[in-house]
Amino acid sequence: MANKTRKTALSVSEFLDAVEDPQKRADSYAVLEIMREITGEEPVMWGTSMVGFGSYHYKYESGREGDAFLTGFSPRKANLTLYIMAGFSNYDSIMAKLGKYKTGKSCLYVKRLADIDLPSLKQLIKQSVDFMNAKYK
Repeated sequence: MANKTRKTALSVSEFLDAVEDPQKRADSYAVLEIMREITGEEPVMWGTSMVGFGSYHYKYESGREGDAFLTGFSPRKANLTLYIMAGFSNYDSIMAKLGKYKTGKSCLYVKRLADIDLPSLKQLIKQSVDFMNAKYK
């Protein structure tokens, strides 16, 4: 069984330009530039609603395998969701300085970038990308 979310040829700029909330659209473009700078990769649409940077191939002991992005984001209705694929358990000191957010397993939910300490966010993304590159490449 493979990951259902795959790279597509959809336009990242058309997707982001269609974000209705002007603040979320501006925040999305800011995150796009942060992730582009950190990864050195160009953004690619994964599925119809996620912007991803880079990729890695995973294979679990169960036999399940697939490809996923190293980091990415999606301007969801409720939050700007940033995908920190390494999770958060190793980043307590960064998370303490980050600002207002919620987390899921690998999801960082942010209402607006103004609530976040950008140097801490950049450090979190970089360390997660470095971890994923070391683990999967």
